[in-house]
Amino acid sequence: MERRVSSFFRSVSDSESSSDEEEELSSSGSESESTPAPAASSSATKPKRNLLKKSAGSDSSDSSDSDSDSDSDSDASDKDSDDDDSDDDDKDKKAKPEVKKPAGSRFLKGAASEDSSDESDDEKGKVVKSAKSKRVDEVDACVKTIENAGKINDWVSISNEFDKLVRLVSRQANTSDGIPSGFYKVLSNLDEMLASAQANRKKMNATNAKSLNSMKQKVKKTQREHETQLNKYKADPEGFEKAAEAPAAAAPTPKATKKAVAVADDDDDGFETVGAAKGKTTAPVSSEGIYKALAQVMEQRGRKNTDRNVQISTLEGLLNVAASPYQKIRVILALISAQLDYNPATNTHMPLESWSAAQKLLDTLLDLLLSEPSFSVRETAPDYDDQVERSPSAEEPVVIVRGSIIALVDRLDDEFAKSLQNLDPHAGEYIDRLKDEKIIYQTIVKAQVLFEKVKEREQIEHLDRVVMRRLEHIYCKPDVVAKALETSLSAIANESTIWQSQASTSSGEFSAIALVRALCIHLYKTSNSLLRTRAMLSHIYHYALHDDYYTARDMLLMSHLQDTVGNADVSTQILYNRTVVQVGLCAFRLGLIREAQSTLQEIFATQRVKELLAQGVQAQRYSVLTPEQERAERQRQLPFHMHINLELLEVAYLVSSMLLEVPLMAQCNNDAELLKKKVVSRTFRRMLDYANRQVFTGPPENKRDHVMQATKALQSGDWQKCVDLIHSIKVWGLMPNEKAVKEMLAKKIQEEGLRTYLFTYAPHYSTLSLSHLASTFSLSLSTVTSVVSKLIWTEELAGASLDQVTGVVVLNQATTELSHLQRLALQLVDKASQMADGSERYLDSKLQNSEQRADGVRGGGGTTDSKEGGQQGGRERRGGGGGGRGGSSSRGRGGAVRQFNSGSLGRTVKV
Repeated sequence: MERRVSSFFRSVSDSESSSDEEEELSSSGSESESTPAPAASSSATKPKRNLLKKSAGSDSSDSSDSDSDSDSDSDASDKDSDDDDSDDDDKDKKAKPEVKKPAGSRFLKGAASEDSSDESDDEKGKVVKSAKSKRVDEVDACVKTIENAGKINDWVSISNEFDKLVRLVSRQANTSDGIPSGFYKVLSNLDEMLASAQANRKKMNATNAKSLNSMKQKVKKTQREHETQLNKYKADPEGFEKAAEAPAAAAPTPKATKKAVAVADDDDDGFETVGAAKGKTTAPVSSEGIYKALAQVMEQRGRKNTDRNVQISTLEGLLNVAASPYQKIRVILALISAQLDYNPATNTHMPLESWSAAQKLLDTLLDLLLSEPSFSVRETAPDYDDQVERSPSAEEPVVIVRGSIIALVDRLDDEFAKSLQNLDPHAGEYIDRLKDEKIIYQTIVKAQVLFEKVKEREQIEHLDRVVMRRLEHIYCKPDVVAKALETSLSAIANESTIWQSQASTSSGEFSAIALVRALCIHLYKTSNSLLRTRAMLSHIYHYALHDDYYTARDMLLMSHLQDTVGNADVSTQILYNRTVVQVGLCAFRLGLIREAQSTLQEIFATQRVKELLAQGVQAQRYSVLTPEQERAERQRQLPFHMHINLELLEVAYLVSSMLLEVPLMAQCNNDAELLKKKVVSRTFRRMLDYANRQVFTGPPENKRDHVMQATKALQSGDWQKCVDLIHSIKVWGLMPNEKAVKEMLAKKIQEEGLRTYLFTYAPHYSTLSLSHLASTFSLSLSTVTSVVSKLIWTEELAGASLDQVTGVVVLNQATTELSHLQRLALQLVDKASQMADGSERYLDSKLQNSEQRADGVRGGGGTTDSKEGGQQGGRERRGGGGGGRGGSSSRGRGGAVRQFNSGSLGRTVKV
């Protein structure tokens, strides 16, 4: 009985660490067995320790009531208080007498079973958590699983765990406990994880890549739903986690709030905190506060979980309150650097808003430096204290601030080019972005004027770089566009000594050629060989763009750049290829067909025109680019507005090849061996052979079909059809002088048609009338005479002469070349004669062998006679064989046959 009573008390005391349901059962069971309790203590929420004391017949009800009151005041007590209560229970149990429990009491509601002691012993080692702690642990487990899966790029597991996490968070939001901070942590980190995984997406399998795509949508949707709290977490992750860990009921007291405000006032360093939600600052009390706040911002720059937007807003507040030029320069340099910071893993180029803000700040800095010549920003500056105000003095007439203007100009210009590379050139967004070129051009010119005013060596090097930047914006543009860029400049651009000294014209009007020439002459004097090379190529390109072919050609040949450009960087090699191509187009526009074809032949022979001109990544058949190589290849691509139209380039090359190849093939009379020796364009030959193998040819559909059908028409002498097909190509509209180009092409086709006609039909005529040729090809008589005279001078028409009195071309038939059929017939005669000679020599050797065997059979003294007779017969046979060629071959051959037959009988018969 004693054991059962002690088991009863132990089970009840241990039930405090069990679940809520067990607590209710134990409480109800103890009440049913104990004496009636007062009404004030009959609440079900009272601790079971008091109920046990009542059931044991405790006389000290007052102490129990006081204990119960204290316990009811603090329902969420710690483990220490629980241990104290358990000690009090043990003391009470020792002091109270044992109570006999009825035998059937274990069947009553809430009664403890006999094996309750065993259950309590098993539960002693368990840690019982509240429902809130369990929910938090589940969220933390999901977060940890997502982080571990992110390290191995297992996006299938990440997607599953993220779905589970969202369900847990949605369940948690329905309670008053709030969402754990780990959820916002994983939402913030998933952006970087997705960006890094996107770079290695090609290495993933299909399932993993599909999960990655679905995760992008899930993360964006979830971030929008929790945008407010997520922004708070990004602004201050540590503070957010501390606020989440603090109990919700623990609201700050008025005394604590006053104390916090007092501490903030003592530690504000001249700043007044407006509020955590706004995050803005008011005017500083002293200048020392600006420098200290600036140092704090620069110290946090680049660290993890640093919000760039908060830093920018802080620096903008500092700029508004900066008073001296030195303070403004310091804050602007820091603010531009903060604007230029972005994550290249998630963004291919700088956001437009940040770029515009940085460009305006750079303009403000340049205007400030131009108006305050006593302040200068340089990369190499003496050591100085960042926390002290500086101003010009007798010892320091120019205050030098550490920084780099040229680096900021280069960065903004590069980011502008990157944005154009990553925009759709056929959308309106590209045109809107291209309008900003005028803005960055103004900034470049301002920097050029600033560097011109400083004569130090470092600034002179920077001047060369910024002049090159200016040149790159105008060297490939027509005069209209270049003039629009120049007219948009402010009055400060007129202070440039480079422009006024060398680019002024007599009429005073703007001249793009004069401007480019002035900038290039300045760069020719620099010590940087790379800048000199790029300036030379840009100058040649500009001359070719304005149809000054001979100047561009002479500059290109005299510079010997083709010998050294292979050692230059990739961008310079691309500029060289663009320059050569532009020179070829210039020759084509001027009607210099042979020069244009030979110039464009070099680049079209490689079959990599897109890649060599940096106008696209051309797929290679037997090589695959790695992601890094492909990314580097795309970064060096030129913006779309700088492209040279590849269709126009190909049409110019094919038409030039056609005008040279068709007369050449007619001159060779389709002789295969001669055609192999004389090749102008192998690419054109392959296209023409493929077109000739086609059984059915329909109307031309693309530029190549037009050129191939025009070639066939020109070969057959239908020059008018050839002109119509060439003129119907729509790409000629891209030429600045379309009408003049079409007229030039028509004239060239007529002349080459005349040459083709002469080469084809010269063997069949003795004379050709010049007037007839002029009317046939719609050419003037002087033009026909000039073409024929040139053919006679170059000996392309062998043996021909020009009779100007009668107006005919005399063709010498004796010296003209034979036709293809005649050459084949002569080849057949030669082969037949060779076969006859071979047969006769074989027959002679057989006859000699047979005579020697016959003389050996007779034996005796007749051997000598037979040998002499055989030799004589052989001489006669040779004589007969020789006579066969002269016309009496039957006698010689008949004698040989007779000698062969008689020899077999052992007698020699002379013929």
